[in-house]
Amino acid sequence: MSNSGNEIDQEQVNYSMMDKKRKYALLIEAHSQDLYKYALWLCKDKNMAEDVMQEAFLRAWKSLDSLREAKAAKGWLFTIFRREHARQFERKQFDYKDVEQMDTIADTNNMGYDDRPEAFALRNALIKLPKDYREPLEMQVLGGFSCDEIASILDISSSAVMTRLFRARKKMRQILGHETMPQLGVVGN
Repeated sequence: MSNSGNEIDQEQVNYSMMDKKRKYALLIEAHSQDLYKYALWLCKDKNMAEDVMQEAFLRAWKSLDSLREAKAAKGWLFTIFRREHARQFERKQFDYKDVEQMDTIADTNNMGYDDRPEAFALRNALIKLPKDYREPLEMQVLGGFSCDEIASILDISSSAVMTRLFRARKKMRQILGHETMPQLGVVGN
């Protein structure tokens, strides 16, 4: 029997037939490193990043049945993480400490903190960007997401993502006083 106009994707059939534990294990195995890098960048604190990731993984487990296509898993998981990160700030009780009590050097060494002047300048310029520009740029450069994936995660159009990325790079060049910035090249579309 021929399915010429209605070909079934074998990968999708295999995915839908897997049990929940196997789907979850594959999801975590495939995307936990990218999510962890993004979490560290977004949270800027190793412990908080790990806490938010744990909550996001728990929510992913609870709603795993809503994920219909394996190809959408990365964006789906990052969306859950972004929402959980936002929830953390809704209920976060800030713990204020004396500057002398903070052990920032040890924390930054554990995260692989880049202390070169260029990296410092880039981080400072990135902080100055409006969130609408900074977030898609971080997702593309740090997470390796395509414009379509970013659009899906942020729930905006692909053209809006491309516009924001263009404006983010332009603003970064202005802040840094450079005409070109090869470090922030497009990852993919």
